[in-house]
Amino acid sequence: MSDDDLDLAFAGAEDPGRWRHRKKEGRRGRTFLALTLVLLLFGALGGVGYIGYGKVKGFFSVEDYAGPGAGEAVIEVKSGNTATDIANTLYKAGVVKSAAAFVDAAKDNPKSKDIQVGSYLLKKEMKAADALTMLLDLKNKNVNKITIPEGLISLQIFDKLSKATGIPVADFKTAAKSPQKLGVPALWFKRKDGKKVVASDIEGFLYPATYEFPKDAKAEDVLKIIIKNFNAEMEQLDFVNQAAKLNISPYEALVAGSIAQVEALLPEDMGPVARVLYNRAYTGKFPCGCLQLDSTVNYWLRISGKDAKASEHLLASELHDPKNPYNYDVKGMAVGPISNPGEVALKGAIEAPKSDYYFFVTVDKKGTMAYGKTNDDHEKNKLIACKNGIPIC
Repeated sequence: MSDDDLDLAFAGAEDPGRWRHRKKEGRRGRTFLALTLVLLLFGALGGVGYIGYGKVKGFFSVEDYAGPGAGEAVIEVKSGNTATDIANTLYKAGVVKSAAAFVDAAKDNPKSKDIQVGSYLLKKEMKAADALTMLLDLKNKNVNKITIPEGLISLQIFDKLSKATGIPVADFKTAAKSPQKLGVPALWFKRKDGKKVVASDIEGFLYPATYEFPKDAKAEDVLKIIIKNFNAEMEQLDFVNQAAKLNISPYEALVAGSIAQVEALLPEDMGPVARVLYNRAYTGKFPCGCLQLDSTVNYWLRISGKDAKASEHLLASELHDPKNPYNYDVKGMAVGPISNPGEVALKGAIEAPKSDYYFFVTVDKKGTMAYGKTNDDHEKNKLIACKNGIPIC
């Protein structure tokens, strides 16, 4: 209701003057109350405005530091960040004097769109253009970079990780005892052949690739990053479903891939070698139903703290050691992976071409592999290898 409406409402009263007088007093009181509230409100808003201005003034004033900066500031560039987002991060961290200065620098430099996601080590109180230059230089990433090649065992990988990050090997060994906590799905710890999977064995899951780890990462954080990549690669390969088509578990296919990675020197032999393993372990047509591989025996020696040996130097007692779960005489697929295989070996394990081969041997120094259906075929191939200087005879 407006003041005019109130005036009309009071027009028929016996003493209009008296009502009008009261109306003026009420209006004066209400006006004073309203003025007080407005002043209080503006006072509150003024406080908010002052605080807000303090927070955003870096966006409205194009102020810039003149010097190269000093000290350290860790800056995180996240996926989807715009130049303004990065400017905000830099301003809050004390790297640039104003966010606007960095935005202007980004507009002036067409390479600014090439800033990569990640953590960077910059300086405080930098000239905005210099801060941009540092973000474009990958040398300033606040990470430890390491490449894990195909075929290494976990102990070798822990050693490389330790040298790159400064984290003790013992920390990696401890963190690795719980692969599922690191992100390995439970489905990987089951087999179709009746053998049990050692749930504390991380072998095979440390996917070979080039990684960047934050410098403040702990052993568990590092391994989680590697496992996350492993899971992504397995999904990309559709590894679980492809293994099912072979009527084996993903873990058994992983074991086969880890052996093929070690045994085959050439990419084209990864699949055929994996097929030989399947033929020996699952068809029931190979006399012992075992793998009889020097590589599995050597794996046991290495994880037991001993040195691996060339095939011609392995002793019969080592090949048939009953304490070695990877020995010549163990039936079926090996109890676990013997290396950490890469993409080619893993694809070979799930795309192994069908064959009647039960034997393979490297026959020249180029890594060429020869296959045989019978032991006689194998002996002939071994003679070829000997003639080519391969120490197998």
